[in-house]
Amino acid sequence: MRRRSERLLYAANGVGLGVADVELSGGERVERPFIRTPQAAGAVVFHDGRVLLLWRRSPITDTRGWEIPLGDVGPGEEPEEAAARHVEEQTGWRPGPLVPLIRTRPAGDVADCEHVVFAAHQATELPGGPEKGDDEERERAEWVPMLRVQGLIEEQAITSATTSAALLHFLAGLLQARAAH
Repeated sequence: MRRRSERLLYAANGVGLGVADVELSGGERVERPFIRTPQAAGAVVFHDGRVLLLWRRSPITDTRGWEIPLGDVGPGEEPEEAAARHVEEQTGWRPGPLVPLIRTRPAGDVADCEHVVFAAHQATELPGGPEKGDDEERERAEWVPMLRVQGLIEEQAITSATTSAALLHFLAGLLQARAAH
């Protein structure tokens, strides 16, 4: 299977909707819709057995749920810088040193979005708390016990693919480190 060409149908606010002309392995050609989005970065911030999460409202799906801090990587910005900025702006906490955790493509072959997630094992509360800025979807930031993560996914209080993958990957790392001791 290979992409022969693509055409953009619509673009606004950094997001594009297009159609790709794809040649299948048997020679048949089909059109496949796709979404093009900017790269995003975020972080799993962990301290004292708890993880820093955002309770957010999604106006598109009319649902609420827990998510890690995550947002677009700005022009000329490195993913690590963007991740630290989003943690600060969205939670009111400055993450400690960030280390690479996982890269995801949460929408499979429908979108080309890439999410780069880092991990921090400490954080410092900023005076004044989070900047509300343009994040009207965020309702609160909270330290949630890491042992609740699996239950929150099962209860569908965490439905974001990036958040689920990052938290489960982080938890698997903790379990591996514990087993090694």
